[in-house]
Amino acid sequence: MFLASFAAVALVLQADPGKPELVDVRLVSNEADHSAFTDLVWFRDAWFLSFREGKGHVSPDGALRVVTSPDGQEWTTAARMTSETGDLRDPKLSITSDGRLMLAGVSALNPPSDIKHQSMVWFSDDGREWGEGKPIGEPNVWIWRPTWHKGTAYGVGYSTVPPERFTRLYSSRDGVDFKPLVETLADNGFVNEATLLFLPDDSALCLMRRDGGGAAGTAQLGQSQPPYTEWTWKDLGMHLGGPNVIRLPDGRFVAGGRSVVGSTHTALAWLDPEAGTLEEFLTLPSGGDSSYPGLVWRDGMLWVSYYSSHEGKTSVYLARVKIPAK
Repeated sequence: MFLASFAAVALVLQADPGKPELVDVRLVSNEADHSAFTDLVWFRDAWFLSFREGKGHVSPDGALRVVTSPDGQEWTTAARMTSETGDLRDPKLSITSDGRLMLAGVSALNPPSDIKHQSMVWFSDDGREWGEGKPIGEPNVWIWRPTWHKGTAYGVGYSTVPPERFTRLYSSRDGVDFKPLVETLADNGFVNEATLLFLPDDSALCLMRRDGGGAAGTAQLGQSQPPYTEWTWKDLGMHLGGPNVIRLPDGRFVAGGRSVVGSTHTALAWLDPEAGTLEEFLTLPSGGDSSYPGLVWRDGMLWVSYYSSHEGKTSVYLARVKIPAK
């Protein structure tokens, strides 16, 4: 199936050359009733973008689609994963230590299954031919975004069966056999989706979503040194749904996700790990059901995949953001 390219739907020029600038936004896909939960990677001289499609935000027909493009303009389908037993959700892309593409997600199993969620992975040498999905981790602990560092995949899983509310850090040498490294990483409220970022000195950051009203729903930032068994935490004072984070070449950190400051939207924010703060600097064209960005720095630009329903139909978009060096 071919996904046609679309003209840019947004162009914003900032008067101040020192400020981040939204260069353009392109519609990637709106073919399904609901397309959402994106991720983005540059792999073997091409872009690969993953997302879920189904009849609704939660629906038993959820499938995972991977599309590819040489330039971020014209997109074609590389693969589509389906399941007869569950709603496939939240596909996250990473490159393994041996140079393969890994797609991680979860199957929200349909009744009468005794298991609510089972994390899954798929692997590909070229992004187009994928093997069978393999279960990873423990049932009902959703490993949300595995991240590779020096030959090991690390991932934060969160409990999906109330009343338990905790996150757990896993590690794996092969991307399939995930074992708990930290049994309880955080359990202060409804902590859930988390992304890991490993720094040049091998230290690690963990940006974690937390849900709840008021101060109970603010994102958390964890910091750790190898072997990543001891963590310190800071409250970032701001909600961030579907969180992601990237380190720019100049050393600054950009976080992305769903902000509820004012109206709900997908935002980019400066993350200051030392101060423990998030400061929004750009609102992407978005609203309503929106967030789950993929972040890649390439060709002097921040490329951002995300989804939004601000144009009526929940669709997948790709933005390019110019961020001047500090």
